[in-house]
Amino acid sequence: MIDSLHICPWWLGWILDNPIRRLIHNPEEILGGYIEKGQTVLDMGCGSGTFTVAMAKMVGENGRVIAVDVQDEMLQMVRKKAAKEGLQSRIITHKSGSNCIGISDKVDFALAFYMVHEVPDVKAFLKEIAGLLKPNGKLLIVEPRIHVSASSFKKTLEAAKLAGLQSISEPKIRFSHSMLFST
Repeated sequence: MIDSLHICPWWLGWILDNPIRRLIHNPEEILGGYIEKGQTVLDMGCGSGTFTVAMAKMVGENGRVIAVDVQDEMLQMVRKKAAKEGLQSRIITHKSGSNCIGISDKVDFALAFYMVHEVPDVKAFLKEIAGLLKPNGKLLIVEPRIHVSASSFKKTLEAAKLAGLQSISEPKIRFSHSMLFST
């Protein structure tokens, strides 16, 4: 699904995962209304795990987070953070294939934060995500305004609708285009 020629380098994860970014994009504030204890959630393009760790805390002891990335280095960072926070039992890391995500677990919620623009076949990607969502499952897509034009984001929204997802709200997230979808 994700072409290594289009992805941000793994070392950028160190730069993006810092206290200033967490003030701008506070995971608990952004995701708090969508994730409940006991759920299974998906963090697509998890990077260094900024959202993964927060999601693991939100799902509680009986929930789990599937953290997916195409880069082994990013997944290693997530595993280190999980160990440091004592959250290893809640976080499953998975390396995505180049043509598919490669998981079969059904999820209550999926997050695609600043990563859809890196996917070469957005239609196929969103169709696969839609197939992973449980009935009434939610998908939050967030893309950076500085990097993704309004017209490009509109094409992503159209691809999501073609994948069978229904837009339900447009959360306000700093410096970002965003849309919440439901199955």
